Amino acid sequence: MNNNELAKHYFSEALVKYKNKNYKEAIKSLTISLAYAPDRLSILTNLTASYIKLSKFEDAISIIEKIHKLYPNDHINYLNQGNIYEKQTRFIEALSCYSNSLEINNEYTEGLFNRANILTLLNRLDEALNDYEKAFLINPDYEYLLGTVIHTRMFLCMWENFDENLKKLIIEIKNKKKSTPCFPLLALTDSLELQLQVAKIRVNDLYPLDNSLGEIKNTKKKRIRIGYFSADFHNHATSYLMAQLFEMHDKTKYEVFAFSFGPDKQDEMRIRLIKSFEHFYEISKYTSKEIAVLSRTLGIDIAIDLKGHTLGHRIDIFSFRAAPIQISYLGYPGTSGASYIDYVIADSTVIPENSQKFYTEKIIYMPGSYQVNDNSKIIGDINFSRENFGLPDNKFIYCCFNNNFKILPFVFDSWLNILNQVPNSVLWLLKDNIVSQINIIKTAKEKGFDTNRIIFADRVELDIHLARHCLADVFLDTFPYNAHTTTSDALWAGLPVITRTGESFASRVAASLLKSIGLNELVASNQNEYENIAVHLANNEKKLQFIKNKLKDNLKTTSLFDTQKFTKNIEEAYKNVYEIYKLGKPVDNFYV
Repeated sequence: MNNNELAKHYFSEALVKYKNKNYKEAIKSLTISLAYAPDRLSILTNLTASYIKLSKFEDAISIIEKIHKLYPNDHINYLNQGNIYEKQTRFIEALSCYSNSLEINNEYTEGLFNRANILTLLNRLDEALNDYEKAFLINPDYEYLLGTVIHTRMFLCMWENFDENLKKLIIEIKNKKKSTPCFPLLALTDSLELQLQVAKIRVNDLYPLDNSLGEIKNTKKKRIRIGYFSADFHNHATSYLMAQLFEMHDKTKYEVFAFSFGPDKQDEMRIRLIKSFEHFYEISKYTSKEIAVLSRTLGIDIAIDLKGHTLGHRIDIFSFRAAPIQISYLGYPGTSGASYIDYVIADSTVIPENSQKFYTEKIIYMPGSYQVNDNSKIIGDINFSRENFGLPDNKFIYCCFNNNFKILPFVFDSWLNILNQVPNSVLWLLKDNIVSQINIIKTAKEKGFDTNRIIFADRVELDIHLARHCLADVFLDTFPYNAHTTTSDALWAGLPVITRTGESFASRVAASLLKSIGLNELVASNQNEYENIAVHLANNEKKLQFIKNKLKDNLKTTSLFDTQKFTKNIEEAYKNVYEIYKLGKPVDNFYV
């Protein structure tokens, strides 16, 4: 065989190994192939991709630099470089690389999609949407693009053609197309059937079960080893809810580990969390397989995934079986769709028994609400007036501090309907981005509504945000994706929340919290009932004051903010699943 034939032989061998995810062996074959054809682009490009798969970024960059010299107009090379910087959270550099790729080939769908993803992370959402929509025009069947386009439009409150686009998305899901990531769908429909379908499609495509590490079997230890896996161990909603739980864990019975694969932000929450864990591992530079190996080496008995399918997740860690028992909790309000996630922690409100068939996990039913809360959360000791936030003194204040993507067109219409029935009222919304603000005002104007009655709130520090809740009268929830942490914040600050329940987990969280704190009368089952409650409370001052007094009393006496009790309950759950595992019993639903 001559050099060209040998290069082809080893290259073909490498492709097979790469397809089988044997990246180390693929690199060996590619290196041999490269020795026979040192300037061949296909070999260099695949070698780069293999190094990226193993998170060997320095090796990948060295190959990329060689390709830049040999093939300066290779747009794939810039794309690979951007992928590396994106994985390293070097977003500005990643953006530059993707832009360089698109300067060479401005109709490269993957380049447009990747650049849009970075622009989204940088909160340049209008620019991101331009790229997503251009990619969609070029290739409407590009994987996971349609749902992403709709989701981005929701962030910008661009509601034109919403019903038509949603119908198209639902048809594609039913036809088992790879049309949307999991998370966007939660805010578009409360259909558990559709959410399960999308989760299974996504997991089977990108994060399938991988048995390459073999069977896992832990030996009994003095303490059960719990591992919490997250990208959000910093100032983030998940940590705001869970920080006190981590601190309260019974360290005589449980050895608690944190596995952090998010940004290393040395903010006050990060510092607090490092102190609360016995072991804190920064693993952002590890491959998912390496993380699973580390977890196994440390003898983790129960691995808790706090991300699910949310931004920055690493669900593929669990595809390698990081621990004998793997549980989904808090971050993602829905099914993972993964056979390797054994349990999801929930309650009988968010997952009624008749909904169990739509979950690939078995259900751990917590008493009260599934959601943990931190009752040491500080409300700023500031005596705000409505004038401080541009609010009128003599009006009834409805508010919603949910992210804009949760405001569907019919929800906004419903709010305007409520305000039209309560003339002496205004709507106080979170200011998310300038485009969404413009579109909200534009839509209200088109409907003949006085836009002076819509007021926007800037994002502020949590303690100040909690303190300003007292200026509102009632919180209006969204549907189908409820306020979750935001409901807890409102209730903790003494502000009643009106919600509507649907079929899905995400559409039942606020109801779970309200029932747990004894305010069932604020839970509606349909939009008309929701509107009637909102109007009734505005027109009945005594009823509203009764509810506020009840909320104030129940904060101290009900279970929602009893962190110590919740900690004992979740530890009981951990003890139960561990005993089931040690006895070799099948995984099944159970109540704590």
